[in-house]
Formats: sequence, structure tokens, C-alpha cells
Amino acid sequence: MDKTELHRMIRVDQAGEFGATRIYEGQLAVMGDRGPHSAEIRHMAEQEREHRAKFDALLVRRGVRPTALHPFWSAAGYVLGAGTALLGPEAAMACTAAVETEIDKHYSDQLDKLAESGADPELAEMIEAFREDEREHRDAALANGAERAPAYPLLAGAIRLGCRIAIKVSERL
Repeated sequence: MDKTELHRMIRVDQAGEFGATRIYEGQLAVMGDRGPHSAEIRHMAEQEREHRAKFDALLVRRGVRPTALHPFWSAAGYVLGAGTALLGPEAAMACTAAVETEIDKHYSDQLDKLAESGADPELAEMIEAFREDEREHRDAALANGAERAPAYPLLAGAIRLGCRIAIKVSERL
């Protein structure tokens, strides 16, 4: 695995963690402190902020260029979070379940590539730890009614497709 591919991994992962923080900020802006899942969302948001901080530091330390789409992901993440929260608490949880399902797959694919090449044990360790947190977020969202959201299969499918597109675009730009 070459330096360019490692930089792409770090770039897209940092962008994803940034996007996740914005999704939760949007949800909390709508739901406030008293929403049915606000405490759960705050906990997940704090973990995402920690992930982002570690990827931010890795970007700087390794000289990785962040995605040029950072401003777009900021707005898109916030709108996605606020929009799903406006649909109700189950839709907010559906958003989390969909995003985290896609991120679990993305991180697992990255870990397979890193293991195959033996490249970058530090990055692999970070991704593995963060993947476990993302799986916990997905499971918590499902336990808190994600599948009861209006039009859940359509909503989750659209969000997952959006995540896959965001991943591909952020790797390159």
C-alpha cells in the first residue's frame, strides 16, 4: 500500500468523523436536551468528536491534505441531522443506524486492506477502535427505534447511498 492510498484513507476518515459531528449537532439543535434520545445522541457525539480530534491530529502530523469538500460536508451533515430529527426521534435514530452501518463496512474494508499489506499498524489500530464505537452507535440506534422511523427502508437506503457517495468523493477531492 503506497503513501497516496494511506493519505486517502486518512482524508476520508477524517471527513467522515467531521460529518458525524455535524449530524449530531443538527439533531441536537432540533431535539434539544429533553428529546427522547438526547442523552444517547450526546454520548455518541462526544465519541465522534474524540475520533475527529485524533484524525485531525493525524492529518497534521502526516501532512495529509484534508478534503476540499469540508464546507459542503459541514452543511450537509448538519442538514441531514436536523432534517431527520425534524421527522422525529425514530428518524434521527434511523439516520445513525444507516450511517454507522455504512461506516462499519467502510472501516472493515480499510482494515482488510491494511492487514493484507501489513501497512500502517497505527492507522489500523485507530480504525479498529473507532469501528467498535460506530458499531455500538448503530446497535444503540436500532435499540432506540430506528426501524420504526417513517419509511425506514427508503430513508435508510437513501442515507447509506449518500454515505457511499461521500466516501468516494472525499477520497479524491
